[in-house]
Amino acid sequence: MLQYKQELLYFKIGGVIINKIRIILADDHAVLRSGLKSLLNSDPQFEVVGEAENGIEAISLVKSLAPDVLILDLSMPDMNGIDCIKEIRSRGLTCPILVLSMYDDEEYIKEVMRSGANSYVLKKSADTELIESIIKIHKGKRYLSEKLSQSLLNNLLYTDSDTYDLQHPYKVLSVREREVLRFLALGHTNSEIANTLSLSPKTIDTYRSRIMNKLNIHKKSDLVNYAIQYKLITI
Repeated sequence: MLQYKQELLYFKIGGVIINKIRIILADDHAVLRSGLKSLLNSDPQFEVVGEAENGIEAISLVKSLAPDVLILDLSMPDMNGIDCIKEIRSRGLTCPILVLSMYDDEEYIKEVMRSGANSYVLKKSADTELIESIIKIHKGKRYLSEKLSQSLLNNLLYTDSDTYDLQHPYKVLSVREREVLRFLALGHTNSEIANTLSLSPKTIDTYRSRIMNKLNIHKKSDLVNYAIQYKLITI
């Protein structure tokens, strides 16, 4: 866990002192964190005051540093992003949370926002939307990537509200089961998934069996097709 000394951070505009927005980055990919840190620190409005590699570290930093904004990935080892958000909120911590994710599934976004996130930005849109999102949620507003906003609006207007897909992964699978399913569909072995999620291969095998039973799927190819159909993975 990387942590920086907490101090008064500010910059000047026309001689007026403005407090910087203090940010914590939580992502298990060090290269991505480094890139985000460079991007944010190059803007005088922001200062990255801490970095976390997983949800547990993120919670500890939010508690100790009381940042203005937490930027959080969802797929992390030890504790995933959604569980991290729920734990932060259950502790009464009100830090605005910006989720930076590659997943654009509508049900997934709803679950994240209902868990207590303030913003959801696609990683591929971070270069154009990240700064705007940080500023907005710091002011107490919510933010959703433009692409996601349009998609949700279109579904609201044109989707039959009576349609209820009982096979949808966000209705039948837990957060961890969906994570394991994604890795399985992408071709990762039990050992590889176990290493990434800090679990045992035996536990991953249990998840695999549970997923297949819940979905009534018995072949790996059908599991892949299911993941593609519901946009858990892209090809």
